[in-house]
Amino acid sequence: MKNNRKKALLLLAIFVLASFVCMFFANMIQTGGGQIHITEGRIEADGPEGSIYYKLYTPKTATESSPAPGVLLLHGYQNDHETCAAYAIELARRGAVVMCIDEYGHGSTSVGMKERGYVNHKVTVNYGQDSEADGTYVTIGGQTRYKVMMNFSNLSFFDPRYSTDTDGNVLADSSAGGITAYAVLASLPNVDSSRLAISGHSMGTWSSWTVAAAYSGTEIMPQATILQCGELFTKDAYDADAIQFNNVLLLQAKWDEFSYFRDYKNVVDEKLLTSDLRTEFLGCSAADAAWNTTYGSFADGSARRIQLLMTNHRLTTHNSKGIAASLQWLADSIGLDVAAIAPASQVAMGKEVLVLAGMLLAIAAMLPLMELLLTLPFFAKVAQPLPPESGVKPKGKWKKGIWITVLISFATYPFLTQLGHGLLPLPEGIFRMTVGNGFLTWYLFLILVMVISTAVARAKAHKKGRDCSYYGMGLATATEPERIGWGLLGRSAVLALCMLALMYAMTAINELAFKLDYRFIWPFFKTFSAVRLGQFCVYILVFALFFILNNSKIMASARTFDLYEPGFKGFFRCWKYNALQMVGGILLLCLLEYIPFFLNIGPGADLLFSSTFGGPFMSLMILFVPQVLVFSVLCTYIYRRTGNVYTGALTVASLACWIVTGGSSML
Repeated sequence: MKNNRKKALLLLAIFVLASFVCMFFANMIQTGGGQIHITEGRIEADGPEGSIYYKLYTPKTATESSPAPGVLLLHGYQNDHETCAAYAIELARRGAVVMCIDEYGHGSTSVGMKERGYVNHKVTVNYGQDSEADGTYVTIGGQTRYKVMMNFSNLSFFDPRYSTDTDGNVLADSSAGGITAYAVLASLPNVDSSRLAISGHSMGTWSSWTVAAAYSGTEIMPQATILQCGELFTKDAYDADAIQFNNVLLLQAKWDEFSYFRDYKNVVDEKLLTSDLRTEFLGCSAADAAWNTTYGSFADGSARRIQLLMTNHRLTTHNSKGIAASLQWLADSIGLDVAAIAPASQVAMGKEVLVLAGMLLAIAAMLPLMELLLTLPFFAKVAQPLPPESGVKPKGKWKKGIWITVLISFATYPFLTQLGHGLLPLPEGIFRMTVGNGFLTWYLFLILVMVISTAVARAKAHKKGRDCSYYGMGLATATEPERIGWGLLGRSAVLALCMLALMYAMTAINELAFKLDYRFIWPFFKTFSAVRLGQFCVYILVFALFFILNNSKIMASARTFDLYEPGFKGFFRCWKYNALQMVGGILLLCLLEYIPFFLNIGPGADLLFSSTFGGPFMSLMILFVPQVLVFSVLCTYIYRRTGNVYTGALTVASLACWIVTGGSSML
């Protein structure tokens, strides 16, 4: 036992230290080796109660005597300020002062997303091209969160027909805090207020349009706006005589999953480029329209360009060619210095890779901590022998079970996640996480399916005289196999809590020491505010029940003989079946979504189910798949080690709930 304890302690120390080393070097990249000063703070919101969080990158070269250009960065839906880090790092390396904020309802900003405002209608084409006669301007009802999300593309500077409604609702601030933050950036003594720009991604592009409109014609009007996957609209949607947009660059993702950003067409092609909307934006004829070509003049603000990027929606924020095009655009519009560091010379992805490594090492550190704690008398009772091999199902039956599990996930994910996301009538004062509600709804349905299928399987097993004990399902102890192990559950919960405490402490230290959290491009793990901790407590009950039942079905009830094979070979063979069941349905959906898209037909969900079921949850699959694969590794290891599903299930349920509630959008 002493040797096991020493080995666990050594591995724990190695993983923790290695994680911090990764974060240290990631910080060296974001600070340019000490040449960029990074500060954080809060700005009181102008209107709603609460504050807006910001992260400010200040190069040492930016001083009161030598003010630098300033750039405001605005993230997309479900993201936060750190999603803008690639742009912020590359801009700051070239001398710009960069402010990244958490928009309303996201990250550490305390103002809720509904303070953006909403109205009771939407358009289903680009603004200015809609018609009530054609049915493209429609009235909407439903939950507040649904109306808020359906109004992301509806902007507060648009014609009152779009920005107000007959129920007295109004779009209060479609910049989601951007207008307030921009004024603060412009007022900094080391910022040249005549050389300001804005860039936003996805939801942040609508915020960018709003900021640019708010300061049009003022002394601090933006000299450039960069849209990372943005929607265009005609001049009929706003007062074009009073509002001017200077030097607009649109970064167009070839495989953008969101119909807004490909003008509600199925694909991005030459036909899209030569549409009336696009040629009006470029200021040229259809015959002259071309990708990656600048039209107009930077001198009078009429410069326009559409840069085609061979990427998808979410990866646009870190696409090197998109960043390079943006840096050159800002060099031409606000005098960003790209002479010393060429636009193509980028280091930001190094920071992302290091932070990813740091996150994986922190997750890995939980396992030797578990091993260390299992040597203590209180936790030693958590580990027990694996259920007998006699309970292993014949090969044909467990293969059938695998495919049933995969197909249920495949068939239900697009519909139930979208239902919960917008329309399911949950109490919105309690269930405030928008994407969280999508997963909550899907999990609740799968819980019901698992409870019914388990009850049926137990009844059949009883009838045929086969073992169907709770012990064989990973839910009981070896000494009392027919009773659910509530004491085992309690000890496992405390063990999982200790493991999570380590991960949380490491996250807090990184935020304090390096102003970085654990992520890869998109948010994963960050410390909680009091409100977000409360939301974690609301959602964790359903998440925990889902993962306990899911692990019971996959890890225990569908176990194979590989479970009993020791060493890495046994682990790997066991894990691959577990991983297939946990993520197989989503992998099939990925193929359904992207194969036709890559064949230039269109995204699969849009083609089969309409764009209502495309967008957010389909694009989330590229995050969800690797996340669940990591969860399957943890669950497989812990089940093989403890002989029950509780510790692994509660650990990954908490991680999943943490990801959903830690920084993503909140009503």
